[in-house]
Amino acid sequence: MADQQEQETGQKLLLDLAWERQQKKTFTAWCNSHLRKAGQAFLIEEINEDFKDGIKLLKLLEIISGEKLPPKETKGKMRIHKINNINQVLDFIGSKGVRLVGISAEEICDGSLKMTLGMIWTIILRFAIQDISVEEMSAKEGLLLWCQRKTAPYKNVNVQNFHTSFKDGLAFCALIHRHRPELIDYDSLRKANDMDNLNLAFEVADKHLDIPKMLDAEDIHNTIKPDERAIMTYVSSYYHAFSSSQQAEQAAKRIGKVLDVNKENQKLMEEYEQMASDLLEWIRSTMPWLEDKTPEHTLQKAAENLEEFRQYSKVTKPPKAEERARLEAHFHTLQTKLRVSGRPAYVPSEGKLVTDIAHAWKGLEGGEKAKQEFLQNELIRLERLERLAATFERKANVLEKWVEGQDEPLKSNDEIVAADLPEANALLKKLETFESDLEAHSDRLDKLDSIIKELTELNYHRVDAVTERKQGIHDRFDQLRDLSAERKARIQAAIEEQQRLDSMRVDYAKRAALFNNWMDNVMDDLDESFKCHTIRDVEELKAQFEEFKDTTLKEGNDSYESLNDLAQQLAQASTADNPYTSHTPTSVYEKWCKVLEKVPQREAALENELQTQTYNEELRVQFAEKANAIGEYIEQKNQFLADVSTADRPLEETVQVLKSLNDEAAQYQPQLDECETVHQTVQAALVFDNPHTQYTMETLRANWSQLLAAINRNINEIENQMLLRDSRGITEQQMQEYRSSFNHFDKDGSGQLDKNEFRACLLSLGYNLSGDP
Repeated sequence: MADQQEQETGQKLLLDLAWERQQKKTFTAWCNSHLRKAGQAFLIEEINEDFKDGIKLLKLLEIISGEKLPPKETKGKMRIHKINNINQVLDFIGSKGVRLVGISAEEICDGSLKMTLGMIWTIILRFAIQDISVEEMSAKEGLLLWCQRKTAPYKNVNVQNFHTSFKDGLAFCALIHRHRPELIDYDSLRKANDMDNLNLAFEVADKHLDIPKMLDAEDIHNTIKPDERAIMTYVSSYYHAFSSSQQAEQAAKRIGKVLDVNKENQKLMEEYEQMASDLLEWIRSTMPWLEDKTPEHTLQKAAENLEEFRQYSKVTKPPKAEERARLEAHFHTLQTKLRVSGRPAYVPSEGKLVTDIAHAWKGLEGGEKAKQEFLQNELIRLERLERLAATFERKANVLEKWVEGQDEPLKSNDEIVAADLPEANALLKKLETFESDLEAHSDRLDKLDSIIKELTELNYHRVDAVTERKQGIHDRFDQLRDLSAERKARIQAAIEEQQRLDSMRVDYAKRAALFNNWMDNVMDDLDESFKCHTIRDVEELKAQFEEFKDTTLKEGNDSYESLNDLAQQLAQASTADNPYTSHTPTSVYEKWCKVLEKVPQREAALENELQTQTYNEELRVQFAEKANAIGEYIEQKNQFLADVSTADRPLEETVQVLKSLNDEAAQYQPQLDECETVHQTVQAALVFDNPHTQYTMETLRANWSQLLAAINRNINEIENQMLLRDSRGITEQQMQEYRSSFNHFDKDGSGQLDKNEFRACLLSLGYNLSGDP
């Protein structure tokens, strides 16, 4: 029974797929038969893909309805733009009195074939089938009646539906022959040649009636029940092709009027689009000039830039403001005409809405304000720079003139060697006087520094040159100080330098020891093995590892960078050797590289463990699904067995029910075997816990064995009762009475009676018992 249901479900699925394939081909051809009127660019190949943006859908409705439906979103590529177009399609269909149920723009935008086919079928029903009317019958019934009337005189044709009645192709050929007998020799056709009949009808309709080939003969031949919607769509094309030319002319006139109005509105739309494009392009081309904040080097150039901006404000911009006003007036005029003609409001293409232009114009005005402020500030900055540069020139000339020639007396040593004590004292006094004068002129250097600082802040273009000149004066003063101090200054400088370097060495030794110990601890942690049992365990380890990378590792990297900077400073001072530590920059770098190598290794190990636990979880779920199903099956059959055992029915019927149950259990054995196979896989993966089920394989085996044993035991007991009944001549009615009385007194359902229960049972059957039990 289960196999039969599964087979029927499979056949239905195959039939649904065949119908879906036929609908896709037919609806695509039907759509293209109309879209070709708009040009090759609008033809579709994949119906669920080519209609995703809604543009071709709007064009299709525009063609078959005769109404202008410009897309709201023509240039937008985002999903929301496509959904807006599709909603425009659905709104238009709804405005025609069609009730749309279960069709959403989002699913069509996502390429849902089923949803797209449903929407196209709704369009076909509304625009190709609904208006068909034959003898007060409309739509599907009218089309079916039309087919029946037209094919009634033809042998082997009996149109009762839109699927099997058209399967042999004769109905198609009869419709063509009824209206164009010169195209088909109907008497030569045979019902058995369905493929030839179908291909003949499709080719003649395509070649002579301008009805495209919407169906595939092989699909219809291979399908037990062809798709009704596909057949109806194709047959409706026959109906419309053979309808009167007068109706076609009237429809053409109505469409022409609508097209004239739409053409005028379309022209206004195109003019708006062009005007909007031109204005936006001007704004886009102007913004780079407004955003250009390149500093100038001269007052003249800054004044020219400011005058250029003033000319822009007076001459260039006013015509563009007028153009913007005309654009908005044009837009409102267009909307009024659309409203008067009953057409949907015009929605410009993406980026060209009135609000978009207003936003761009606001950005332009903001850029103008920023540009004007920049140019005015630039003029003020350059005026200040000229005054500062002149002040620097005057002060630098005074200092350079004073320092010139001052080094020669300081370099002279002969007079010191030759001088006596008073002369030496005089030279010392003279030197002290020079040092005082040197320090007094040194104060003027600070003023030069403040001038250069302000020049730098104001972005003076020759700041490098004046800084270099100031540095030259600084160097001359430093040289004079060095010469004045002679050996004393040099020795003191050397002592101070050595003290500074020694302090750096001690600092490096302390920090290197701490960092080396930290790296040892980190490597120990990264090398530490782990054992996980669940995905949550792995995720907790990964979270800890991510926290390690985000905090601890980054802190370590900062420590390494700081330590490395200190080592580079020592190296630049040619003090590579450090007597206070054995941790050289090279050894620290190598160990740090090892730490960094272990990080991705640890990460990869955690990822592998996550994959392992994910696989184990899948095994748990797989086993649980099968185990829960088997456990429920065993419980159901145990209950069924208990019900059978207590039921009041003939013994032969009870035996037959139990044997059927035994056969069913034998057929269910493969399910237990599959569960056993999954259990072996779970055991091999060393997975021992499973929160998804209460059953273990051992429990299932035991329960299964108990179920089979209970079935066989009950069969044996009933068969024994039958033998006992037959041997003693007990009637079936008596046996049922005995069994009913036995079941009544078997209170615990154990299948056995104790001494008191057995006595009560005999008394109820009418036996006269005397004496003690």
